[in-house]
Amino acid sequence: LELQRMSVSREQRGRGLARALCREVLAFARARGFGAVVLSTSMVQVAAQRLYEGQGFRRVGASSPSLLGTILHFQIFHYRCDLGAR
Repeated sequence: LELQRMSVSREQRGRGLARALCREVLAFARARGFGAVVLSTSMVQVAAQRLYEGQGFRRVGASSPSLLGTILHFQIFHYRCDLGAR
C-alpha cells in the first residue's frame, strides 16, 4: 500500500493527529492483508521523517526528482514499513 500526501493543517499540528492518521493507515493496511506500507518524503520534511521513523518506517532509499534536484543535491527519501514485523 502506498501512502501519498498526508498533511495536517498548521493550526492543528502538535495535537497527535498525524500520528493517529499514520497508525490508522497501518491498521487499515494490516486488516486488508497488505505486507507493507511505502511512502516518500523530501529531505526538508524533517518532522515527517521523524514521524514515520517513530511509527516503524525505515528509510530504504533516496532519489533526486529531476536534473535540477541533482544539481542542488535535493533528495526524496523512500520509506517502508513491513507490517508483519510489528
